[in-house]
Amino acid sequence: MSGEQASTDPPVMSGEQASTDPPVMSGEQASTDPPVPDLPAGEVFTALGTSRRGLPTAQARARLEKYGSNELPRAGRRAVWRQLGSQFTDLFAVVLIVASGITFLAYGLEEPRDIGTFQLAVAILGVVVLNAAIGFAQEYSAERTAQALEAMVPHTCRVLRGGERLELPARELVPGDVVVLEAGDAVSADCRVVEAHELTVNNAPLTGESNAVGRTADPVATGPPLEARNCVFMGTDVVAGSGRAVVFATGAATEFGRIYRLAAAAPRQKTPLQLQVASMARRVAGAALAIGALMFAVRLPTGESTVTLFVFALGVMVALVPEGLPATLSVSLAIGVRRMARRHALIKQLLAVEALGSTTVVCTDKTGTLTQAEMTVTQVWAGGAPHPVSGVGYEPSGEVADAAPVRELLRVAGLCCNARLVPPTGPREHWRVLGDTTEGALLVVAAKAGLDLGAEEEAAPRVTEFPFDSDRKLMTTVHKTGADYQACVKGAPGELLARCTDVEWDGRHGLLTAPDRAAVVAAGDALASQGLRVLAVARRALDGPRPAQEEAESALTLLGLVGMLDPPRPEVTDAVAVCRRAGIRIVMVTGDHPLTGEAVARRVGIVRRPDPLVVTGARLDAMDDEALDSLLAEPSELLLCRVSPEHKMRVVTALQRRGEVVAVTGDGANDAPALKHADIGVAMGASGTDVAREAASMVLLDDSFASIAAAVRLGRSVYQNIRKFLIYVFSSNIGELGPILAATFVGFPLVPISAVQILAIDLGSDVMPALALGAERPEPDVMDRPPRSRRERLFSAAVVGRILFLGGIQALGVCAVFFWHIHSSGIPFDDFTEDHPVYREAVTLAQGGIVLSQFFVSLAVRTERQSILRTGLLSNPALLAAGGFGVAVMVAISYLPPLQAVFNTAPLDAADWAVLAGLGTLPLLADEGRKAWLRRRAARPKGGSP
Repeated sequence: MSGEQASTDPPVMSGEQASTDPPVMSGEQASTDPPVPDLPAGEVFTALGTSRRGLPTAQARARLEKYGSNELPRAGRRAVWRQLGSQFTDLFAVVLIVASGITFLAYGLEEPRDIGTFQLAVAILGVVVLNAAIGFAQEYSAERTAQALEAMVPHTCRVLRGGERLELPARELVPGDVVVLEAGDAVSADCRVVEAHELTVNNAPLTGESNAVGRTADPVATGPPLEARNCVFMGTDVVAGSGRAVVFATGAATEFGRIYRLAAAAPRQKTPLQLQVASMARRVAGAALAIGALMFAVRLPTGESTVTLFVFALGVMVALVPEGLPATLSVSLAIGVRRMARRHALIKQLLAVEALGSTTVVCTDKTGTLTQAEMTVTQVWAGGAPHPVSGVGYEPSGEVADAAPVRELLRVAGLCCNARLVPPTGPREHWRVLGDTTEGALLVVAAKAGLDLGAEEEAAPRVTEFPFDSDRKLMTTVHKTGADYQACVKGAPGELLARCTDVEWDGRHGLLTAPDRAAVVAAGDALASQGLRVLAVARRALDGPRPAQEEAESALTLLGLVGMLDPPRPEVTDAVAVCRRAGIRIVMVTGDHPLTGEAVARRVGIVRRPDPLVVTGARLDAMDDEALDSLLAEPSELLLCRVSPEHKMRVVTALQRRGEVVAVTGDGANDAPALKHADIGVAMGASGTDVAREAASMVLLDDSFASIAAAVRLGRSVYQNIRKFLIYVFSSNIGELGPILAATFVGFPLVPISAVQILAIDLGSDVMPALALGAERPEPDVMDRPPRSRRERLFSAAVVGRILFLGGIQALGVCAVFFWHIHSSGIPFDDFTEDHPVYREAVTLAQGGIVLSQFFVSLAVRTERQSILRTGLLSNPALLAAGGFGVAVMVAISYLPPLQAVFNTAPLDAADWAVLAGLGTLPLLADEGRKAWLRRRAARPKGGSP
């Protein structure tokens, strides 16, 4: 490689240039260009045309234009014609297409040919085309919505550009960028490690092995790319430690990009709800065929032609097929996802929508989810004296009372931080923290004490770091102070105090005595009982820059305690109360002190009793599975404090063994196993790591617990809306089938409603109201009911009972109006023909009765227990418009001569419409009575306390 090349364009692997630029890690190029893994860390910068300070902004922009965005190629969208064609492969669509084909064949075989048969065949095809158009529109809209929602989740990385540490979108990474890696980060490109501090990564997405593997900055021998221990790869994640690395491959040219191209065409798996609907479709189609065959056999003795009877039976079969179900399912899920997104909950998997409706337990983090994740140090404690701190938030305005005695404590705490304060750049912006919010609070209080941490870092540059992990609960950095070295340590008071042997308060150094320890413990408990998060700070002198971790974190000198407040989110208290009413148990899971956790839990309403069950990680370690199961079976309010992600995973597993449906929140890389294992893994969108967001099935864009409660409410409504559609459609089918059966068994020679009329009802009065029901908003009392059992089927006993109840009333009303009109004419049954005026009026009354009763049934099924008067008759204008459209179609069929000829109908007078309207309200009035009875039964006092 020439010097000119090294200064401008490195031998990188980007998506566009992979075919022209020599790939660094290619075996063929090893003989001419030294592979990156072979180079010492210092030479990597030259080889990749960059420096330790990173790329200048202008050069990074030029490389972005040359190599393109650091993005994987999007999976190819199906062609529009394929999307549209797939709508005709649904089981219901296939049944209807076959029925239409047979009807066309029957029309061709008839002698003489009956135009009604031809009209029936066309009508069946019209139903198929209409539903295909609706399904296609919804699928296309859902794709667009998914793409828009995906863009709402940030995918960022920390980069050095011109010596400044920035947080940039991962797609802007270019070869030569120097990235900063910390625990919980997702690696956004293939990189060569140039600095590593206990750095370990999880290469499972590439290798399938989930064991954490260490990374080094030292050169390694050339070999397969994935075996290079000094490289990290796109799609993997940092498990522990920290480091810096230089990007050498982006986009499709990465190792992950190569695998992604192979896996992009993998088919999607269907969710349990989709499988349940598919199973139901098969059963309904089978039942429709059986009933059609029964109608053919029952009417065969009437003497009608075989072709006529066959076409009639086919029409009955078509009437029983809920062809609008696939479209309604798509609409309900798509609307649910959109509504959840508006409530800051991004659904990544349809399975989460189903599971949300049956959630029984929520295991929630404290910081950032129940609280605002905007830490403010309010007290510093040292030498037996508290030092109050004024000011709120991340703006470094305020002061530390009597700051001189604690300035060294705050200097050490500030040096032991990786976060950075970012000042506002515009009038509408505020001070913010780039990195951990707890560290941000420490930087702010150090500034309030008059410390210039920039100058302190120059005077004591960092040489080594032992990152925080959930086992040690400590973080240590090693700094060069003149000719000496010093370890700066911060962490949980209990863990750090156990490692201290000395104390330094107000400039006085001495042994840490038993009374001193007792005073520190008492001070920590007092701060924690106020709801403060407490950190202890210590230091020690070292002999060299590379001590063992155990050496750096032992024989420490305690400097004091820092107490910081993370105020609860104002909306969380109401959300917790809503979850309690909904029968959802809330378990707080936190790494904080038990007193801190209990104080916050009481503020937001998770704890209301005087004696909550507080369990620490140490106690969990001492329990076997049987003891843990017994603990979780207790109805007491449960707080898990000082726990690790491994503890969280174990608790989730135990809850699921008890049959609970568990939602779990998490933000760190170590939370990923619990998020994946939970029924609903909920990651933080604003503060969470990339790894957590990838593992979760739902992402909270605002990190708030209130968004979980809102998503559960919407999840319940999605399932309810699908059931509303089923009740509406199948009860209407009973209303259509009942008069036909009645006519057959009383010996009436003609049918009360023809197959063409039934299809007109499907087109005019079934599909549009069903879609409007799919958009129904949650019922007011949806969160006042216990969670739905996951074993409960769509066609539960309650659903079937309500279908029979409403359908039976419709069928009785239609039979009554049809046979009343026939009987009042005084004409014998055998004298009726299809052209008889009385018969045409009767079938018009039957069709009108079904349409009007459907309209009122659609209002009835909007709620399960709540009165429609309380919900509001006008609160779903789309449903009213759809019902009005159906009635308008019926009016046209009754009065327009061309349609009269097609449907064999006659005009109705005002008295007829009044009778139909009265009969139509019967299902609504009866269902209102049923709901009132359910409400009274639910209001009866129970034997025990709730």
